[in-house]
Amino acid sequence: MLKFEGIFGVSYSDINQYLLKIGTNLAIAISILVIGLWVVKIATKAIKNILRKSKTDESLVTFLSSLVSMVFKVLVIITSITQLGVEMTSFVAILGAAGLAVGMAFSGTLSNFAGGVMILIFKPFKVGDFVMTQGEQGTVKEIQIFNTYLHTSDNKVIILPNGPVANGNITNFTKAEKRRVDFIFGIAYGDNVQKAREVLTNLINSDERIMQEPVPFVGLGALTNNSVDIVVRVWTKTEDYWNVHFDLNEKVYKEFEKNGLHFPAPTPQISAN
Repeated sequence: MLKFEGIFGVSYSDINQYLLKIGTNLAIAISILVIGLWVVKIATKAIKNILRKSKTDESLVTFLSSLVSMVFKVLVIITSITQLGVEMTSFVAILGAAGLAVGMAFSGTLSNFAGGVMILIFKPFKVGDFVMTQGEQGTVKEIQIFNTYLHTSDNKVIILPNGPVANGNITNFTKAEKRRVDFIFGIAYGDNVQKAREVLTNLINSDERIMQEPVPFVGLGALTNNSVDIVVRVWTKTEDYWNVHFDLNEKVYKEFEKNGLHFPAPTPQISAN
């Protein structure tokens, strides 16, 4: 033992104490990390519940909860690192020195954060709206600090970065209270156009979901090579748009058949060789 002390200049007891100190700090740091992240999870869930009970906009709920979760997690990690004996002044100095590189690396992330803030301030859409943006369309389920989550009609989840979304074109299909439903019904040449107009007008007037103001429009739209196209434009509440679209199509098909009106078959294209 004396030989060991003579060579390395430390005793076994000093080494044991040092290892015990490191082990203790490591155990405490791990405990802080595990328990802290668990508390953050519980706290984030509680904040969500409180915001929802206070009837806060769902878009703000998801954004604030994800922001709070990220901040608390960073604090937990810093506290855990501090427990290992790393001086925070040195830690901050290192972060400051690497700030430019980190800023360059995360410029897209910062842009996404700014985009999320812009979405919440100007509200081009909110949770529950059906939108089209960045070439994708779906129902907005979450607006988080960096990303917006869309669910498609067939339940795919699309994750879009907030930066491009906030700076790009956005089509919000549900923001307005009413929408216009457009149809083009083609009948065969020789069919009674006036009869077709009467059938369509009766179907429109019998559907309570179709508004009478603005006045529904029924008119001859075009004379194509194989059909006489009748244009129909009606207004309805936004939530009734698709039901009116599908129901009127089905009713027109049945009523045209009953009244001797025909949908022309497409004319086959014959190529000359």
